[in-house]
Amino acid sequence: MSISRREFLRMMGFAGAAGMMPSSVFAAAKQPADLYEVPKFGNVSLLHITDTHAQLNPIYFREPNVNLGIGYAFNKAPHLVGDNLLKHFGVTPGTIESHAFSYLDFDSAAGKFGKVGGFAHLKTLVQQIRDDRGPGNSLLMDGGDTWQGSGTAYWTRGQDMVGACNRLGVDVMTGHWEFTYLDKEVIDNVNAFKGDFVAQNVLVRDEALFDYNFADFEGFDEDSGNAFKPYVMKQVGGARVAVIGQAFPYTPIANPQRFIPDWTFGIQDDLMQGVVDMVRENEKPDVVVVLSHNGMDVDLKMASRVSGIDVIFGGHTHDGMPAPTVVKNSGGKTLVTNAGSNGKFLGVMDLDVKGGKVRDFRYRLLPVFSNMLPADKAMQAYIDEVRAPYAKQLNEELAVAEETLYRRGNFNGTFDQVICDALTTVNDAQISLSPGFRWGTSVLPGQKITMDNVMDQTCITYPETYRREMKGSEIKAILEDVCDNLFNKDPYYQQGGDMVRVGGLDYVCEPGAGFGKRITDMVLNDGTKVEANKSYTVSGWATVGSKAPGEPIWDVVAKYLRDQKTVKINKLNTPKLVGVKDNPGLADYPY
Repeated sequence: MSISRREFLRMMGFAGAAGMMPSSVFAAAKQPADLYEVPKFGNVSLLHITDTHAQLNPIYFREPNVNLGIGYAFNKAPHLVGDNLLKHFGVTPGTIESHAFSYLDFDSAAGKFGKVGGFAHLKTLVQQIRDDRGPGNSLLMDGGDTWQGSGTAYWTRGQDMVGACNRLGVDVMTGHWEFTYLDKEVIDNVNAFKGDFVAQNVLVRDEALFDYNFADFEGFDEDSGNAFKPYVMKQVGGARVAVIGQAFPYTPIANPQRFIPDWTFGIQDDLMQGVVDMVRENEKPDVVVVLSHNGMDVDLKMASRVSGIDVIFGGHTHDGMPAPTVVKNSGGKTLVTNAGSNGKFLGVMDLDVKGGKVRDFRYRLLPVFSNMLPADKAMQAYIDEVRAPYAKQLNEELAVAEETLYRRGNFNGTFDQVICDALTTVNDAQISLSPGFRWGTSVLPGQKITMDNVMDQTCITYPETYRREMKGSEIKAILEDVCDNLFNKDPYYQQGGDMVRVGGLDYVCEPGAGFGKRITDMVLNDGTKVEANKSYTVSGWATVGSKAPGEPIWDVVAKYLRDQKTVKINKLNTPKLVGVKDNPGLADYPY
């Protein structure tokens, strides 16, 4: 029997992953030409990154072991974890791909395969694909959540990431956390961005149109009220490609509206259908793409309701999906993808476009392993330059991790617990509340926890903490509200993110129950029952409505870590779950 070089390399890779050969031999066997071999197909190549959250350097990132699908989402992507996810997508366990797409054997696999992401390594991969496709045959799109998530992004107000994306060659982007800077800063960054910023669902409020501060901004259209260009036309591989932007629809609810008072958002299917129809009629495109930051469940519903879209390149929910979901609608079919987060993946969709329509496609979601892709020298020099003024602060060693610290998952991760414990300890509170953010990198056992790591977990433009008295009924109302946001049966009522993290508090959660009935049996860490009319001291951060009075969360966490010296989670405040024991979006959960 004869096998190809690619088959041989893949077999060697499987053997190495199974411990059948020395790791040094395995490292030599798994050449980039194997993992990153993406044969040409068709004439249009669409490249996609999303939710990089300002991670310029390579990082560790653990995928979730809890991503519950309730009702319509049961046993469907993206609500699959671990072995269930691998089986669904045909990924072989124990391989480098298995490590990329799942949490399985994370500690050992991370030690074996190394860090992921990093813009210098991503640049090398992007350039490799673009060179292979040839000039004018590819388009690089960024789904947003790019300017936020690190200390340098916070201190430069996102400008470091604008520079990185310009050097990466991003052609089109949309946004979400981009809108958590002041509106003037958003406009300045969009002006500095060399590509096109598109967002058809961001409009200027009627009352602001008469005296709009950014009336001279190129993307503003006074007649339609669009604050930014709704779409852009691109010539790719001899085809006309329309890219329509869909910014995160719940930005003023999930994040402070006070930063962007003149802009409205929303899902607005009718508005999207109108833009698609107008573009189809007036621009005569061969391909219609939506660059979305809806979240995958919302994208799936939108794809079923809006016709005329060929592909939705989605973000927001950080789901690294190895293959698109095909959604039927009244006009035909729409492909829906989601390309993970933190610079960990590059989506590559090759289209065969002929006669004014898409005939066929091929898709690969490529993991960006930094030790398998050489760093682009120019990009690395830029990264070193923008980080240099902050290096001393970022490199401060605060403590040592005795176990893996991570965030991603529907309920408390171990780094979330560190934040919650810091709030209760430093602010002398009985209970702590921390937002269910999905961004935040991972720290391996034995690794030094630096200020850089803390900023990766906490860096937002409204980081102030609080300490206040709250009744038990108020705490339950908060938990119920966030839980409904996460598990509502209608994805259009889901605003993204995961369950609010808690410290000092345990409770029972039934995700499939109705509103107001999911949270029961709240008790303090010592077993004392939380009473509805009794007051408790609560500490938290990231208030959306108004600025909290306390110091930034990263200072609270840093103070806690300096005192702890080493970090091991003594108690993880995860809820007891009811009615989900056989859910394929749940694995290795402490019932």
